This record gives sequence, structure tokens and C-alpha cells, in this order.
Amino acid sequence: MRKLIILAALCCPLAAMAAAVIEVDSHNFTRLPAQGSVLQLERVAVADSGTLLIPAGVSELHIGELYLGHDAQIAIAPSNEKLLLDIGTSQIASGAQINAAGAPGTAQREAVPGRTLVIRMQSVTSEPWLLDARGGRGAAGYAGLDGADGKPGGCTWGQASAGHNGQDGTDGHPGAPGGQVRLEVPADFPVEHLQARLDGGAGGPAGSAGSAGSGGASKGCWIYSTSAALDGRPGLAGQPGPAGQAGSLDIVRF
Repeated sequence: MRKLIILAALCCPLAAMAAAVIEVDSHNFTRLPAQGSVLQLERVAVADSGTLLIPAGVSELHIGELYLGHDAQIAIAPSNEKLLLDIGTSQIASGAQINAAGAPGTAQREAVPGRTLVIRMQSVTSEPWLLDARGGRGAAGYAGLDGADGKPGGCTWGQASAGHNGQDGTDGHPGAPGGQVRLEVPADFPVEHLQARLDGGAGGPAGSAGSAGSGGASKGCWIYSTSAALDGRPGLAGQPGPAGQAGSLDIVRF
């Protein structure tokens, strides 16, 4: 008896999720509740210009019926993990999109690629829509430090010191690759209605060069002054980072 109770407790969350209906009002934003890596929904309806966010921890999302209104969006959080989006019946209005683009890089983290997706649609009715799985942009290079100014000499004695050289900027970081997408659709799927953006992310901008330090020069002298020292040399700017590789779209008909 105890084993049956435990089994029922484990199955309840899945049963509740299987009967769930997610509705996003027009121009509203809703985050899908993250109750595990595998979710099953009976119906998802995103009204015009609404957005439904799928958290990064979800690896499988099964939807019985999907409706995307005009300019509606399913936004998939960036992640290096693959996501399976399994849809029974789908109706997609013009301007709708599935957005699985990567994230831009930062000083602490490299750019994230477009999401690796398997999208399976058993039945599709669609107007023109967008699938966006572009790679994230690379982080900018570090700017070179400015050179310190030289020390001045005296008016009648001492020698001024030269300005220090500016440091070189570092190169920008590379952009991340576009996503790898497999789209499984019926034989009558209107391919001409799908626009896919799978570009690799742009490379990060170059780090700027450090300025040259000024040579030391005497100040406040009336009649005599020591010679001014030479200025330092400015640094060199880095190079822009390379763009990421383009992703791929594999359409499989059944």
C-alpha cells in the first residue's frame, strides 16, 4: 500500500502538467513553470504579440495543441543543451516566431550558440513565420591602459622623465555558432512560409589602444627650465573577433 501511495505522489505532477493549458494574453509575457526537464501540456495559446518563455532547464516539451497569434513568440532560453519541441497540432499566424538565439558573451563568459533544436509538428497550418537560432555576439576586447605621464624636471637642475607607452588593446572574442535545427513536419508543410535565421554571432569589437603618456616638462619656471622629456608611444588597437559559423536547418518530411 505504501508503495502505491509513493507511486501516485510521483505521478501526480506529471498528470497535472499533462492536463495543463497555458494561455498568454496579447502583449503579455509569461514564463513557463519549470517543474522538471520534461514537460507535457495539453494546449498552449499565445495571443498577438505575446511571449512565452521556455526556461533553459527544459529538455523536452510536448504540446498537444499550439496556437501562435500575429507577432507572437515562443522564446527559448539560451543553453548548450538540446531541446525537443514535440507538437501535435499547430496553428501559426503571420509574424509569429520561435526564438532560440544564443546569448552574447561577457568578460566572464563566452558567447552562447543558438540552441540545438528538434522541432516535431504532426499537423501544421501556418502563415509566414520566423525561426531564429542565431549565435550570440562575442564579447569586446579589453581596452589598453593609458601610459603614465613622465615626471617633470626642475627649473635649473634635475632631468624630466619620458612618458610611458600606452598598452595594446586585446582582440575581440569570437561570435558563437548558429543553432543546429532539425524540423520534422508533414509532407504538405509550406516551406515557403518559414524564414530561418541561423547566422553565427558577430565577433566582438576590438579593444581600443591605450594613449601615450606625456613626457615630463618643467612648470612655473621664469628664466631657466630643464628640457622636456619625450612622450611615450600610443598602444595598438586589437583586432575584431571572428564571426561564428552559421548553423544548419534539416527539414525532414513524413
